Amino acid sequence: MGDSSASSNRVKLRDGRFLAYRERGVPKEKAKYKIILVHGFGSSKDMNFSASKELIEELKVYLLFYDRSGYGESDSNTKRSLESEVDDIVELADHLQLGPKFYLIGISMGSYPTWGCLKHIPYRLSGVAFVAPVVNYRWPSLPKKLIKKDYRRGIIKWGLRISKYAPGLLHWWVIQKLFPSTSSVLESNPVYFNSHDIEVLKRTTGFPMLTKDSLLERNVFDTLRDDIMACFGQWDFEPADLSISKESYIHIWHGKEDKVVPFQLQRCILQKQPLINYHEIPQGGHLIIHYDGICDAILRSLLLEEEQEKL
Repeated sequence: MGDSSASSNRVKLRDGRFLAYRERGVPKEKAKYKIILVHGFGSSKDMNFSASKELIEELKVYLLFYDRSGYGESDSNTKRSLESEVDDIVELADHLQLGPKFYLIGISMGSYPTWGCLKHIPYRLSGVAFVAPVVNYRWPSLPKKLIKKDYRRGIIKWGLRISKYAPGLLHWWVIQKLFPSTSSVLESNPVYFNSHDIEVLKRTTGFPMLTKDSLLERNVFDTLRDDIMACFGQWDFEPADLSISKESYIHIWHGKEDKVVPFQLQRCILQKQPLINYHEIPQGGHLIIHYDGICDAILRSLLLEEEQEKL
């Protein structure tokens, strides 16, 4: 089993930026399956993907984690967009010689680069799994009556406006101490997390980039702001537009008690794309990637097309 997490590796991109990455699993030269994991908001290449060592070895899986633009040890991209995120994935895969095709697992907000790959480079993908993926409220196919009164839509809409026209004001809001802000209450707030998620947060580091101390650094704030702008901004497509067949091997894993992204929105995607394999965890919240057994189940369903019992 190879695991280079103890040392940082970086590749240089065409525009001069560096992307940091780490590898886990069997050496890629001996791997049957090569998977790139796309981390979510406030996370990094050091995220925990708790697939068992025995399963990884049995299936001969190579896992590649990387810091998206501006996260961890990767250089920031002032021109970040959905397309630039896709380009970063392609360049990383080519630098590391992953071959003509690979798998992707997009986690939470790491779903938007993953959707972008399905749009722009479907021929490079052997299969895709989304875990608690975010939803862009601007997608035209989302029913207006479902999203009209969704408070999350209002928060995102407000945040995008302030981010675009008054980023300094938004930075002040998240670091000020007079009133509670999102950053100060996120880690254990039941508004965002169910009871299972809160138990996860008790044994993990949570969201280290979202603490007051981290957000004092303007480059950290700018990375998070640019990520939000790219994720929830105007896209040139939506999942309903994609050409998805049974052979596309696309999976969505979502918790029915997810308070960040309502499961009803995922079901709207399925109505337009019924060939997506949907796995709904009855008592799952937004942090299902950290639940016992989920990572093994994701690998088995993605790589072996195994049907899973409800977890």
